[in-house]
Amino acid sequence: MSRQWSVQILLGLLVFAYGVHAIGQSTCVAFKTSRSTFPIVSNKKATSILLSPDEWPGVQRTAFDFAADIQRVTGVKPSLTNVSSSNVAVKSRSAIIVGTLGKSALIDQVVNRTKLDVSSIDGQWEAFIAKQVDNPLPGVDSAYVIIGADKRGTIFALYDHSEQFGVSPWYWWADVPVTKHSELFVASSGCSHGSPSVKYRGIFLNDEQPALQNWAAEKFTNGTGAPLTGSPFNHFFYTNLFELLLRLKANYLWPAIWSSAFDIDDTQNQALADWWGIAMGTSHQEPMMRGTPIEWNLFGHGDWNYTTNSQNIYNYWVDGAIRAKPFESIFTLGMRGSGDLPLSETTNINLLEKVVADQRQILTNVFNGTDITTIPQIWALYKEVQGYYEDGMRVPDDVTLLWSDDNWGNIRRFPTLSERNRTGGAGVYYHFDYVGDPRDYKWVTSTQISKQMSLAIDREATRVWIVNVGDLKPYEMDTEFFITYGWNSTLWNPNNLDMFVSSWAQREFALSASQANEVVGILSNLTRFNARRKPELLNSTTYSLIHYREADTVLADWKSLSDASTRIYNSLSSAMKPAFFQLVHHPVQASYTLANMWISAGINNLRASQARLSTNDFADQVEQLFDQDYDLEVQYHQLLDGKWDHMMDQTHVMYYYWQQPMANTMPPITRVQPKKQALAGPMRIALEGTAGAWPGDNPNQCADGYNCPPPTLTLDSFAPFGSRFIDVSAGGPAPFSWTASTNASWLKLSQTKGNISPSAPEQRVFLSVDWSKVTGASTAQITFTATASNQPKSVQTVGFVANHTVVPDDFHGFVEGDGAVSIEAAHASRNTSVDGLTWIELPGIGRTVSGVTPWPRGGEDKNFTAGSGPSIEYDFFTFNTVDGSGNVTFTTLVSPSLNAFGPDRPLALAIQVDSQAPQTNYFIPSAPEGALPDAWDGLDGFVANSIVSVVTSFPAPPGAHTLKIWMVGPTVVVQKIVIDTGGVQSSYLGPPESIRV
Repeated sequence: MSRQWSVQILLGLLVFAYGVHAIGQSTCVAFKTSRSTFPIVSNKKATSILLSPDEWPGVQRTAFDFAADIQRVTGVKPSLTNVSSSNVAVKSRSAIIVGTLGKSALIDQVVNRTKLDVSSIDGQWEAFIAKQVDNPLPGVDSAYVIIGADKRGTIFALYDHSEQFGVSPWYWWADVPVTKHSELFVASSGCSHGSPSVKYRGIFLNDEQPALQNWAAEKFTNGTGAPLTGSPFNHFFYTNLFELLLRLKANYLWPAIWSSAFDIDDTQNQALADWWGIAMGTSHQEPMMRGTPIEWNLFGHGDWNYTTNSQNIYNYWVDGAIRAKPFESIFTLGMRGSGDLPLSETTNINLLEKVVADQRQILTNVFNGTDITTIPQIWALYKEVQGYYEDGMRVPDDVTLLWSDDNWGNIRRFPTLSERNRTGGAGVYYHFDYVGDPRDYKWVTSTQISKQMSLAIDREATRVWIVNVGDLKPYEMDTEFFITYGWNSTLWNPNNLDMFVSSWAQREFALSASQANEVVGILSNLTRFNARRKPELLNSTTYSLIHYREADTVLADWKSLSDASTRIYNSLSSAMKPAFFQLVHHPVQASYTLANMWISAGINNLRASQARLSTNDFADQVEQLFDQDYDLEVQYHQLLDGKWDHMMDQTHVMYYYWQQPMANTMPPITRVQPKKQALAGPMRIALEGTAGAWPGDNPNQCADGYNCPPPTLTLDSFAPFGSRFIDVSAGGPAPFSWTASTNASWLKLSQTKGNISPSAPEQRVFLSVDWSKVTGASTAQITFTATASNQPKSVQTVGFVANHTVVPDDFHGFVEGDGAVSIEAAHASRNTSVDGLTWIELPGIGRTVSGVTPWPRGGEDKNFTAGSGPSIEYDFFTFNTVDGSGNVTFTTLVSPSLNAFGPDRPLALAIQVDSQAPQTNYFIPSAPEGALPDAWDGLDGFVANSIVSVVTSFPAPPGAHTLKIWMVGPTVVVQKIVIDTGGVQSSYLGPPESIRV
């Protein structure tokens, strides 16, 4: 671990040492007095708060929140007074003095009188300091001064203290109870923060129908909405949102668009945003601070087509610039087609350059006398617009290039070294929510925080970050981490992200450290399970029902999360439960319910094909889960007397194409006739690893599905589960008793007899081997006999082959089992460094355990030829080859990532086995400029599966080998390696990890 990381982790630990209310901050709040503290509230008396009358209105307003927060925590409300620097009349000998450097005459007087060193923040964007000073004003012996370098610096300083006092930023938006304290102090040395890592940090309310819009209509309007638009997003809604953003230390907003027009819905919206301290923008598809489609439909004339209707569109943009001129705004330049679609196929770069030139001329005319290079402007390189840039279109140097992800959290392009010299810099448009191919996802959280924005920091895309948060809820923690990381990225690295979640859990739920760590596990696995395939993309066969016990394992993992969340939920006070339900428990329970519903539907259909009576039990279970899905929605809507009614309106069950379904529809299920006996008799025998069932005919038994031989199971000594199972099931209404016997003493059965009936329609028998009694390959037979009243005995035999494979005593590594070697990438045998680069683990990322990647990632110029860069190695032992050919297939499972460093630097890695020549694989296909590779989208594409399979083949005779993965270029993330020696079966996650000796 580097010294820098060690220092960063230490800083995080200091947060724990002083309190758990602050996340990623230098903590300066205490709840007991000492020689080095200043009282905020002590002995039920609050220190007065002083401001200057000439202070920013937004700071004046925030000071009211600050005073209210102190009262929320202590029950004591401090006085709040405007004091003129020319006529200081203070009754108290101590005070809290708040203000903005260069704006507040009171603060300027304090600085001059005390000779306070403010050089660390002077002129710095959104920086602040706070500390105790002596004799700051006539009659004031001591004061705690809170000074911002600018308006938001002061606002953030106040909210920073409020969070440390015990008021969560989510106290209203997620009903997090305030942590109470009778005494409240600050360290005399105070708190400080420099300029943030990212200049503008914001969110985008998008795809807001049905949830957010229906909720806002109920809570903030009389049901009719705005006169012209019908939108419920008025200033009552937005001022609640502005406060949340500032408490999170965000400063930028793209407002809701699809059924709304920010400035038309409520004429106070824009003015209040500026008054509060929020910079407003418009989305990637809405140029010049004017909305589409609603606002254009109301006030535009003609088609949204700059070739045929340029003058009307120009005039429309002029009005937008005039309207926004008095307020802090970031102007979106460029143009997309109507409805967030590409412009027509005949659009050319010359036309788009004219669009931007005209928009710049509008700014020049409207802001007459202002250097327009000082007016914040962005060009969103979203989808096909990036293609225009790659084809040579350019905008003026002061315009920020807003690069985009692929709508699934994979950033399409980063600025190159030469592009980082632009004065406008670069930024990123990111997604937690999306509407489009291959399928919408907008229901529950499904983004891993470990996947977010560190590369954007490394590549200096730090001018603007904006994230599509959909309805905002239920992406609360994701949103906070996005903003927190942009506020101070230096605190966070791949090894301490869990600390963020733990701190967050302690702050929100007043949990012990051990409970908070349990929440870390819950949330990291919740987002892992939902990210490896979005809930909207699930179907009844996503996870294999027959191979690797995959579906069973997935459900067991979900149940473990559900049980853990339930334990904590039940332990909480009634005041704390609503917050925990919204932020943790509901997404866990809802996601588990949906996954269980889909898998149960798959089992139902499989059981039906096997003529098993338990088919009907799983049909009942799917119906119950479908009802439970709705019940959880209702429970959310009834919280706190319906405060969040409609917030879970989003449909999510049974997509028919990419767009959201108009209603939740239960997965297809079927039933067998419970009153009629199966043709093959009362007993059904189903084996692990096959969809077949015996006795009788079944298409999965053999090639023609007719007159098939008895089935056979195989097991080797390094099979990951160490056993096989056989289900004994009812084939109809007749109860029966059954027995199982074997002709081999080395074969152990978990159960040798039982009773089956309609009320208990199946039992599972596990088979294991006493390997001390087996040498080489041995065979056995198991005989199942069913006895039912008034029916002949039913007998089914099953073959069993035990293969006692062995490895040399001196071998250490992964061993083939079930015809495969499966290795989690983090479990390497060794790795080597080159030029300061080495492979490290990225904890928590990916579909199964984690990932590995070359580090540090800042060295993007480091490209290597195969075999010359850093490598990571895995020792493994095999007994077979594919079809006896001597070849073995290696599948390296890599996180989806695009060729984000330009078309001349595609992503690549090299694979080597033993001393053979490495094979370099450029695994992301090329695509036309502005487009994604063909393999990217689609229901079986890279992002839907959340994985890219890199397949190579090498000669590898049975024995010990070493696999090496070589760095060729940066940012490749390897999650897992699957080595197929002839036995790999189809599954979603691949074989479970092999045994390591």
